[in-house]
Amino acid sequence: MKMLGKILLLVVLAIVLLLSAAITLTVGWRPILGPRHRATNDRVFEPTPARLAHGRDVVNLAGCGICHTPRNWKERGAPELPGSTMMGQDFPLPGLPGRVVAPNLTPDPETGAGRWTDDQMARSIREGIGHDGRTIFPIMPYSAYHSMSDEDVASVIVYLRSLPAVRHALPATKINFPVNLLVRTVPEPVTQPVPDVDRKDIIQRGRYLATIGCGCHNPTEHGQPLPGTEWAGGEVLEGPWGNVTSANLTPDASGISYYDEATFLKALRTGYVGARPLNSIMPFGELQYVPEEDLKAIYAYLRTIPPVKHRVDNSLPPTYCKFCRRNHGAGDQN
Repeated sequence: MKMLGKILLLVVLAIVLLLSAAITLTVGWRPILGPRHRATNDRVFEPTPARLAHGRDVVNLAGCGICHTPRNWKERGAPELPGSTMMGQDFPLPGLPGRVVAPNLTPDPETGAGRWTDDQMARSIREGIGHDGRTIFPIMPYSAYHSMSDEDVASVIVYLRSLPAVRHALPATKINFPVNLLVRTVPEPVTQPVPDVDRKDIIQRGRYLATIGCGCHNPTEHGQPLPGTEWAGGEVLEGPWGNVTSANLTPDASGISYYDEATFLKALRTGYVGARPLNSIMPFGELQYVPEEDLKAIYAYLRTIPPVKHRVDNSLPPTYCKFCRRNHGAGDQN
């Protein structure tokens, strides 16, 4: 019996070691231990006219209102519903593993962000940890906002604090198992100061702004960038606006090599490429208010990135694309 007991103990130890190794080499321990996070502090961002104006620009560039402001998707440009700016919404999208709710970001103390501290809001935006310590589902692109400068995030929060408070109660986000555990691997704390970019360097500035504002053109898989597809489009966007796939922004013939600066600015501000209308999920309604020099910097940066051959054509029926591993128009031509 003693020998049998020793054998069983060895078998159990071997299973534990194998499971430990499997977890370490695959998803890691974050789904069990919880996300990486830092404690919040008591910093307060001084509201100034400059921060208020700049925060509005950053919010428009980042397209925050696409999710946090209810819109009329039946009209071109998807204008926001009157009095609904940043009041949040239950955002039912096909394929989501549960119920994802964009919270009320207005200063309402009961149903919005009125009782959240400035650092809780900053942590949510850049690090993916909510004011209540929960992991934010990464449809909120906090991985892209991770590099947002301290001054920009302060300006965003000053702007959000300036909005009219809207009483709008919403249900809580509820992600299904096991995705609710797997998303714990995504958040990354910001533990050092994040300085502003050199805004006189147009390429560096454009890279920074594109990272904040153009993330839909970078396909992801399990919340992580798909290697080799940077700025090449292929992210399938399905919702009340229809079913479209983000375009290739690289200077390849299958991308936007034929755009000049004027064409680029017109597309971002009017939603037209020549006579061809863009889908309203492209937030041209907000981008028309972004400073022209910022949009020009994004264009200048996109001209410097490596061309990637990836044809996306939303006028064609979806077919499988072996490049981005999704179904989209012209997918079978890649």
